Amino acid sequence: MASGHSSSGRIPQPFIDGLIARADIVEVIGNRVTLKKAGKEYKAVCPFHDEKTPSFTVSPTKGFYHCFGCGAHGTAIGFLMNYEQLGFVEAVEALAEMLGLEVPTSGHDRHSGHTDALYDVLREAGQVYRDALRQNSGAIEYLQQRGIDGATAGRFAMGFAPDAWDTILRALGTNEARISLLRDAGLVIRNEQGHQYDRFRDRIMFPIRDPRGRVIGFGGRVLGAGEPKYLNSPETPVFHKGQALYGLYEARQTRGRAAEIIVVEGYLDVASLAQHGIEPAVATLGTATTAEHIRRLTRLTDRVIFCFDGDRAGRAAAWRALETTLPHAGGTVEIKFLLPPEGQDPDSLVRERGAEAFRALLATATPLSEFLLEELQRKVDLASADGRARLTALVRPLLAQLPVGVYRELLLERLAELVGLTPARLDVLLDTSRQNVPATRRPEPAAKRSPLIRKAITLILHHPAAALELGEVADLEYVNLPGVELLRRLLEVVREHPQINAAGLEERFRDDPEGRFLSRFAGRPPLDDEAAAPQVLRDNVARLVERGLKDRLHALTRRGDALSEAQRAEMAEIGARLRTAQSAQRAN
Repeated sequence: MASGHSSSGRIPQPFIDGLIARADIVEVIGNRVTLKKAGKEYKAVCPFHDEKTPSFTVSPTKGFYHCFGCGAHGTAIGFLMNYEQLGFVEAVEALAEMLGLEVPTSGHDRHSGHTDALYDVLREAGQVYRDALRQNSGAIEYLQQRGIDGATAGRFAMGFAPDAWDTILRALGTNEARISLLRDAGLVIRNEQGHQYDRFRDRIMFPIRDPRGRVIGFGGRVLGAGEPKYLNSPETPVFHKGQALYGLYEARQTRGRAAEIIVVEGYLDVASLAQHGIEPAVATLGTATTAEHIRRLTRLTDRVIFCFDGDRAGRAAAWRALETTLPHAGGTVEIKFLLPPEGQDPDSLVRERGAEAFRALLATATPLSEFLLEELQRKVDLASADGRARLTALVRPLLAQLPVGVYRELLLERLAELVGLTPARLDVLLDTSRQNVPATRRPEPAAKRSPLIRKAITLILHHPAAALELGEVADLEYVNLPGVELLRRLLEVVREHPQINAAGLEERFRDDPEGRFLSRFAGRPPLDDEAAAPQVLRDNVARLVERGLKDRLHALTRRGDALSEAQRAEMAEIGARLRTAQSAQRAN
């Protein structure tokens, strides 16, 4: 076999092949992006970067999309992963669902049925809470007092957990198996005495959804003065606080790449901002900002603004977020911070001052580098030598997290100015070079491929059927050029799967180190039409074979009298093959 999916995990490769073959990529993308017919292809304004002139193309015959502006490229599965922010398995499941197919599993997957049951019971609980909200005037009045109207409450699927110990137990705990499921979903608690009761009581309920819109957990805000004010679902098989962000699903519904995303602390902050037309905003779930949060956010936007509460805890949360984002600083995503006045939060601020004033404040958000320096200066007295020395000590582990590059050098200059040293001297004193994370940049290309190799790979990707006329191409074994192994593997896949298209080929190599190069080749416009492709590919491969044979013959000839009998026989065989290859080329 040429290549398989490690990321597909339990999903059999033949199913993925068939899914790609059956999927209509125009329909998949067209349901999310406005496409216009342009010859054999479709065009659109790219959903992954800001542009005015459409450079995003979708090819129904090849099964992939490509943007000539930003380089975004992929199959129907890849589009769902990037556009809907899904993992590979989730994207396969979503695409299969569109086609009315059930994803098979290879091996034993005892957990999938239980996971599906958790999603079901969480969805049912959400409905119970929504029904309860409609029937509780006190909860409705509370939301109205907070400025949340019915439309916003409906959009975020808000609900209410009544002030009772068994609302969910009575509604959904029909038997012991169901009660066990409710415990696993974090909806019901069993105490040491064996008594069971609802986790959420007398709270406005905020369902937390995954990128596909499935409820994975809940957050509850107490109506009265009880504690804790906010209560989240515990960690479960489907809910992980370090990965989930409240409002991320709703943020994705705006479609396209957001100009900026605001990160806040509470569910009501998200809802209140949305009520005032300020979105998208997302909230961390009672945990510090994690690297996974940052990864998800930076796939959606080019600017992230952290806007936590204007108190000591909010400032501490902002600092922890800064530390997490340092490895991403100086890249294509801009990180900023906005702290409301003391005692306020985004919710109270937007309700008090209005949307326009809040937007004006967002425009003044502090860039990461300035926020870092401001916070450090709050902790030291720069007028004293001791203070400057302490600043240097505080900044050392932070600089070590920054990617090597222009951003780090500019920040180093600012710090050097503050402590009264030259940047070079400060860098020596800090000695962070060995700790620095690699600069954020595109992967370096592999050894330069020959034009013949590049042309052959591009032809196969655009016209896979052309490779069927090549036969075994045994003489490629003599070709010793960068990329020939990838070419050989592509030919092998096409021979094993004659009906495969370009998208199918790409999916076969998704987890392969060469996969990113295939995307680059596939994005190039084909230089030859389908009818001419087989002959052009034959000519390319024949020239590669001839070059390989000549190189081997030259290497053997240089050995002169030192050749063994086996090597002399090999020389004769290569000579014969070379004459045959040259005759075939002349015939063409």
